[in-house]
Amino acid sequence: MELTLANLSKVYVRKEHRMSIKTFGRPEITKKAALCDVSFTLSEGLYGLLGPNGAGKSTLMKITAGILRPDEGTVLWNGQEISSLGKKYRSILGFMPQQQGLYSGFTGKRFLDYMCALKEIPSAQTKEEIRRVAEIVHLLPELNKRLENYSGGMKQRILLASALLGNPRLLILDEPTAGLDPRERVSLRLQLKELSKDRIVLVATHVVSDVETVADEILVLKEGQLVEKGSVDELKARFHGAKSIEDIYLQLFGEEKPVDI
Repeated sequence: MELTLANLSKVYVRKEHRMSIKTFGRPEITKKAALCDVSFTLSEGLYGLLGPNGAGKSTLMKITAGILRPDEGTVLWNGQEISSLGKKYRSILGFMPQQQGLYSGFTGKRFLDYMCALKEIPSAQTKEEIRRVAEIVHLLPELNKRLENYSGGMKQRILLASALLGNPRLLILDEPTAGLDPRERVSLRLQLKELSKDRIVLVATHVVSDVETVADEILVLKEGQLVEKGSVDELKARFHGAKSIEDIYLQLFGEEKPVDI
């Protein structure tokens, strides 16, 4: 299997209403380039996507998941554009967004049952599939609780569980460890490494330790551009004197230090 991002670019346009002589009361249009000609290819394995806020990580994730359209470029799955694959692409995709968009009145079980329906998982398989993903994220005893009573970490885990439904071949996870305690982080890290043996797992994170010890490759975004890509050892060799990915991060971004827990 192969995921290719080819020459992706995305610009956000914003209108601001400011009364000034310069604009004569008309909206002032500002543009921000979120991605600039980003290209890379991934095969089976675990990939860490690093970069500070505003680097373009979430935009890249949403485009890869088919939620946003790029202004230029394309996303290919096994050589085919994802826009032409439609339902077939969605069936192999598991996406965990950074924002916690949950139905607070649902129980965990009802939420996962609803997500099974959206993913068109046969009803005869739903019960076992919910049990399987809930065990992976250690939420099986909590499924009958309402989501409004979940902690922040539990909400992250239920979102991850929903991404794992249907055993997707491509997992796209945006800040999956936010709100998790250290024990849960280690458990998730090992689980994602195991899952990556027969699928592509792309993890965007600010937590260097989430990916440094398990990622097959690290990708670094800076101001919308892919500035580095390689294994941890390759990147260390490329940045003389770097003993860790955090050292490399600091060389690239100066005082904006990544989180390490």
